[in-house]
Amino acid sequence: MIIEPRMRGFICLTAHPEGCAQSVKNQIEFIRSKGPIEGAKKVLVIGASTGFGLASRITSAFGSGAGTIGVFFEKPPAEGKTATPGWYNSAAFEKEAHKAGLYAKSINGDAFSNEVKQQAIDLIKADLGQVDMVIYSLASPVRLHPVTGVLHRSVLKPIGQTFSNKTVDFHTGVVSQVSIDPANQEDIDNTVVVMGGEDWKMWMDALKDAGVLANGATTIAYSYIGPEVTEAVYRKGTIGRAKDDLEATAFKITDSLKSLNGKAYVSVNKALVTQASSAIPVIPLYISLLYRTMKEAGVHEGCIEQIQRLFSERLYKGEEVPTDESGRIRIDDWEMRDDIQAKVKELWAKATSENLSEIGDLEGYKQDFLNLFGFGFKNVDYKADTSEMVLIDSIKG
Repeated sequence: MIIEPRMRGFICLTAHPEGCAQSVKNQIEFIRSKGPIEGAKKVLVIGASTGFGLASRITSAFGSGAGTIGVFFEKPPAEGKTATPGWYNSAAFEKEAHKAGLYAKSINGDAFSNEVKQQAIDLIKADLGQVDMVIYSLASPVRLHPVTGVLHRSVLKPIGQTFSNKTVDFHTGVVSQVSIDPANQEDIDNTVVVMGGEDWKMWMDALKDAGVLANGATTIAYSYIGPEVTEAVYRKGTIGRAKDDLEATAFKITDSLKSLNGKAYVSVNKALVTQASSAIPVIPLYISLLYRTMKEAGVHEGCIEQIQRLFSERLYKGEEVPTDESGRIRIDDWEMRDDIQAKVKELWAKATSENLSEIGDLEGYKQDFLNLFGFGFKNVDYKADTSEMVLIDSIKG
């Protein structure tokens, strides 16, 4: 079939298998170009199919030669219907890993469930024995709690008062005002249950109890802080409460891993175009202005560049991992530089529909968004007939 992007609001309903494969190959090529990293050799990635999780799996495999198990919840293809991009990403990753002689297997299912945790434990026991790194990079809007059976939904809302500011429809470039009503306590509680640290700790407890964590095992989860202009809807909003909980959980996990000489970290990463961030009001406009500023300063990074730097210059540099006063690794350091933020703030004040294409990087934003779904890569023939029926080697059944 000829596969083209079909948009509905902030999501794309189609994905291109060859484009997703090209995206994975590009990331692998980048990691190989940067040289080896003396990192973990047996890695479990929870949330492994897109964004930072996929970049972490690629960096572990092709930077450190690690065997990897990836856990994700993606929709496989059906005749005449494409899979989700994470499915195609994972199929391409496994193919390239096996070609390079690397162990790679995947589990497709609800990572919040006890069943998927057990599947991962069984696979580790059967194939790897133990893992020395666990990456937690789930980005789901809903969570069916494995103990209570309650379905919780996260929300993107400010806390305390209505939030009003500029935003942009990145499809059209129209800058407008947006207002978001404040969350109630139930909204806050639900968002923390979905996006906080409880499930991360459940994973680590289950892995430890099963004896599949190696001595000295490390685990890392990803967070975001961001600038003043986004804090009302992000860091001081419902998501921020969840991130506070996630970051506090790192200390609890570290305590529980003391008997294994293990450690848990939270890495605060840079703002990037993801399916999730595209749906958050204000963020697309901020990213558009940030991209322009960081590209001009020569310090722009995508997911793979961020994770390569995290692994090579923070986690596995051969010295104590540097953290801030709250115990977090800061790989958002270039984004939060005073000169970068001052410039973004200046541009924000004057951003309009008429001038955004000049002062921002809306084209870069659109390009990155299309790339998420396998579209917009120069060396892919999008007019060619393409099979949507791509399988993942390790989960064909």
